[in-house]
Amino acid sequence: MTNKIKKYILIISIALTSVFSLGFADSYFEVSKNLDIFATLFRELNIYYVDGTEPGELIKTGIDAMLESLDPYTNYIPESNIEDYKLMTTGQYGGIGALIQKQGDYVVISEPYEGFGAFKAGLWAGDKILEVDGKNVKGKNTDEIRELLLGQPGTSLLLKIERPGTEKPLEKIVTREEVKINDVPYFSIMNESVGYIKLNSFTESASREVKEAFQKLKEQNATSLILDLRGNGGGLLNEAVNIVNIFVPKGVDVVSTKGKITDWDKMYKAINTPVDTEIPLVILIDENSASASEIVSGSLQDHDRAVVVGGRSFGKGLVQQVRSLSYNSKLKVTVAKYYTPSGRCIQKVDYSHRDKSGKVKEVPDSLITEYKTLKNKRPVFDGKGVDPDVKIEKKNMSDISGSLYMKNHFFNYATEFKLKNPTIADVTNFSISDAEYEKFIHYLEDKDYDYTTESEDLLAQLEKATKEDNYYERLADEYKALKDKLNHNKKEDLNIHKEEIKYILETEIVARYFYQKGKIEAALKNDPAVDEAITILKDNSTYTAILSGIKK
Repeated sequence: MTNKIKKYILIISIALTSVFSLGFADSYFEVSKNLDIFATLFRELNIYYVDGTEPGELIKTGIDAMLESLDPYTNYIPESNIEDYKLMTTGQYGGIGALIQKQGDYVVISEPYEGFGAFKAGLWAGDKILEVDGKNVKGKNTDEIRELLLGQPGTSLLLKIERPGTEKPLEKIVTREEVKINDVPYFSIMNESVGYIKLNSFTESASREVKEAFQKLKEQNATSLILDLRGNGGGLLNEAVNIVNIFVPKGVDVVSTKGKITDWDKMYKAINTPVDTEIPLVILIDENSASASEIVSGSLQDHDRAVVVGGRSFGKGLVQQVRSLSYNSKLKVTVAKYYTPSGRCIQKVDYSHRDKSGKVKEVPDSLITEYKTLKNKRPVFDGKGVDPDVKIEKKNMSDISGSLYMKNHFFNYATEFKLKNPTIADVTNFSISDAEYEKFIHYLEDKDYDYTTESEDLLAQLEKATKEDNYYERLADEYKALKDKLNHNKKEDLNIHKEEIKYILETEIVARYFYQKGKIEAALKNDPAVDEAITILKDNSTYTAILSGIKK
């Protein structure tokens, strides 16, 4: 038996001993039996399987398959992925400070982070990475390039890049830094007196960043506040509790958890002195607001402390804890469900019950329970995420805009625009003129932006049905004429959806000059949810009526 195999069997034996030490008498025999079967199976497989095997890969495959039968949030984190775990919890990593994306055979810089290594070295969005430290990287994917760019802060690397509009490749020496991705990338005063804070994540600094941004906004005479949690997939539970604490009195309940072991039967209260318990507050959420975002929005809703605006949230009412394993690996495991102060759990999918095919199901409407907010006794419900007090219908991106986005035409045009225009007006005053839009249409003339419209999908279904019913030959000419007409009409979509396309293009171009902050500010210029939030906050009677349950 090889030393590698002995090592993995030893690990299994240690795991067996650890499970026994927990003292779960009811499952003792089952755990013991199955771990013994697994250890002997693993040994026999490595000794007798006809081809060579890699013990680490076999174990990883077995672990992944086992965890796949649970919920998607319970994950094994091998030592090789510890940096990803660090980024998830702290927002920090050692690297050049840039987002990257694949285009064709190469990876390009999609966004340098302002103030970090890539930015300082003069890398631009759109720069194509040809070599890293003299190594040709053609054909490598983003994960492979990312591994080359990450490293110890203070170390340097040499990048050879191709920049559109330049004749020869450029070489840039980039120094890696400890990159910190801010939880709050942007905050500002809107409409003279409405504060706005964008919160992207819940890492270890989230509550501090929100508190600092809020205090600065108050110094700028903000008389109301919008906290934007749209697209925020969550993070650390304690940070969610601390953010709620900014707006509610010390001592009130924020969230409770209940788990299989009593250690996770907890009530989390506001333990700090709040910043402001009276300022009118709107929380923005959407279908991608999850976990910690739902704790913040659900708790403030239950306390009748904020008006929630937007779309129904994701519905993740589960809490994970990271447990340390052997050899610097970790397990992120679901340990509890959380409950907002009214007593509701907003978990949407029931992972403990699956149908015969193994698919999970959402909590059925028959099991949805009504609860009441604590102060004004407004109805709120469990099992479906957080329902906003004021719903905003989310407008889907048109087919043509989606195609232009996915095929990087917005991105690449913005790159060319930056080369031709060293500066632009500030974010507030920048806009795409009709003349510039015509240039964009001309730019697309030799580009592929084909897409399938809903009309074409329906026509394809009709074609299939007529063929099955033997009617197609009689309708073939009409079908072809209709198909040709739909293709011709697609060219008109550039005019039909002009305003939407201009808006996306403006946002992409602004990001070339003002980076992430500018991109967020530009997007806010045409944001129905933000507009509705401002309207509510500017009318105290409407704000009060919503919180009292008089007005929906």
